[in-house]
Amino acid sequence: MAISATDIPIEDLSEERCSPCTPGRLIDREEVELTASRLKALADPARLQMIHLIHQAPAGELCVCDLTTSMQLAQSTVSRHLKILVNAGFLRRQQRGTWAWFSLRPQALRELQQRVFPAMD
Repeated sequence: MAISATDIPIEDLSEERCSPCTPGRLIDREEVELTASRLKALADPARLQMIHLIHQAPAGELCVCDLTTSMQLAQSTVSRHLKILVNAGFLRRQQRGTWAWFSLRPQALRELQQRVFPAMD
């Protein structure tokens, strides 16, 4: 059964007005750009998986070869993703012989959370 427009009750809100509020302070432009670039570094499924795998590693670090095997990606692809995460400050890289080992920088993740959601501290 169809309902006509005349059967729908309409509330008259013409007397109510929007009350402007103070939206708070804007974030500094440089800080916004830095935060956005860090979020972009995380905004990739493969990179999120890598961070998760490194976080779950018993020693708190993984070799690039471990990530290549786990992710079933080419070593060059894994290395490119890791470089992005290192440049964004989320991972620490340590060269051991021919292999690179990666560990999380938890403080960088906390700093990002504080910048994006400062009231949640």
